[in-house]
Amino acid sequence: MSLLGNLEDLGLGEILQIVSLSRKTGVLFLNSRGRDGSVFFRQGQVVRAISTAYQQSLGEVLIKQGVIDLAVLRKALAFQQEHGFCERLGVILVKQFGVSPDVVEDVVREQIEHIVYSLFAWTEGSFRFDVQESIETVDGTKMDPLQFMLDQGLNPQFLAMEGTRILDENRHTSETGIFGSDSIDFEFDLTGDIEGASSQLPPNRPVVIVDDDGPTLRAIADGLTNSGFIVHAMTRSEDTLIIVDSLCRCGEHPAVLVDLIMPKMDGSGVLGGVELLELLHGNFKDLQLIIMSDYHHADAEKKIYNFGYNFVIKPRRSEIKTPEIMSSFLARVADDIRKHFDLKTTESLTTSFNLGEELRIEMGEDDDKPQTVESEQTNGGITLLRGMLEELNDPDLQGGVLLLVLRFASEFVNRAVIFTITDQIISGFGQFGITGGAVSGDERVRSIHFPQKSGSMFDEPLRTGQSLTFSPIPTQVNTHIFDQLGNGVPTEVFIGPLISQSKVIGFLYGDNLPGKTPIGDVELLTIFLAQAGVSIEKSLLERQQTRGAPREYQNNFNC
Repeated sequence: MSLLGNLEDLGLGEILQIVSLSRKTGVLFLNSRGRDGSVFFRQGQVVRAISTAYQQSLGEVLIKQGVIDLAVLRKALAFQQEHGFCERLGVILVKQFGVSPDVVEDVVREQIEHIVYSLFAWTEGSFRFDVQESIETVDGTKMDPLQFMLDQGLNPQFLAMEGTRILDENRHTSETGIFGSDSIDFEFDLTGDIEGASSQLPPNRPVVIVDDDGPTLRAIADGLTNSGFIVHAMTRSEDTLIIVDSLCRCGEHPAVLVDLIMPKMDGSGVLGGVELLELLHGNFKDLQLIIMSDYHHADAEKKIYNFGYNFVIKPRRSEIKTPEIMSSFLARVADDIRKHFDLKTTESLTTSFNLGEELRIEMGEDDDKPQTVESEQTNGGITLLRGMLEELNDPDLQGGVLLLVLRFASEFVNRAVIFTITDQIISGFGQFGITGGAVSGDERVRSIHFPQKSGSMFDEPLRTGQSLTFSPIPTQVNTHIFDQLGNGVPTEVFIGPLISQSKVIGFLYGDNLPGKTPIGDVELLTIFLAQAGVSIEKSLLERQQTRGAPREYQNNFNC
């Protein structure tokens, strides 16, 4: 796993979670304002931490706490040197000088925690994680004998949560705490200055925005509010229908900005935007509807285009903090809304949008620098992973875990399908990118059913619980699946299991059709699937505690 970047883009908390979920062994190097820090991992657990900003040694701490005196420390250090630094200082103190091992372990654990927490204040600089075969307990004579290392390791996710909590507390207080005199940088403005001539916009015009992705919804709502609109931000279709009906009854005719990919009202699919579009179109006249999405869906776009409405590509989660991208998107949306209010006709909406041009730009046909693009996609994937992990941990998660899985999968594969397992039957549940033919992609996916033990490409991921990328073998079941999905047989397939309570409850399937380009590195996607399983399990436990009754695994997918 290659992981490097800037601390401004990916914070220490997110980095700790990524390494923890991947269960990698290696060293995380941090640099900020001339300071260096390192966090050592063994199979995803933190076993050691050092920092040039934290110089207190194990011996000094033990002396300060009255566990040993200076004479004992000098003898222990001399013993360590005489024996070629083959044992750690803590082990020597326990074996040779009768110090309690529990006391040494508690001190070491406390010092590692303090060092890691202090690194959370490093909000600018760079980081690099290097995978290593093993982290040796003692690195020959080069190891500083006063540094700290644990055998069992500390849980990085706990460190991430606690470090983030401490950092948040310090953001709202003048006390220095464990961060000393470090200054902490803040970012409150997600969109930057919106260059779109807000003075040109008519004042007090209502705009309703519905998007189940919280950070994106806030960024768009804030931008349009700053541009002079009265914005009503919604996360659910039901609430959107209520507010639109209320505004129309008062004589207002709002523009409605609808996210394409969100859950349907009954939770049965992911094209909730199309469902809401049809309801708004059939029940409210003279509304301006703008449909947005962070990736293309040909069947849905065709329906939107046939209705005569505008479709725009919105910034992805990795782009909402980029002022140039957000400014361009918001200026474009504001211009479309302005035209509608000024001209009172939907003809002005379609002239400003070229679907073919949007597709060409999105697919990158003019890109003649593939290496640069790959680097940008990698960095964007890491940043997006951070946002998706935040979304999974959001107690007010609105779209369900599987909707987030499909969103993140769109960064790695051309098309994807969620399969669930019910009574040992694997069934299609939701999808993106399944296009073409007289039958919609959702209908084709939901018509796929086959037994667990049927010699399919899902057998190995089901048995091992591990994600795989491979060239599929055309067995009878596999051929049936490919026929249902359409567009031929892929040359490469990715299958990642979703695991809850140590049991595989479903799969993410992805392939490289129609272009048959290699799928590439899916490490970050695998990490996200592991965390998605944890979120499903957490939601299941919360529901059991709330309702007092267990739920079947197949019901987890609405979590």
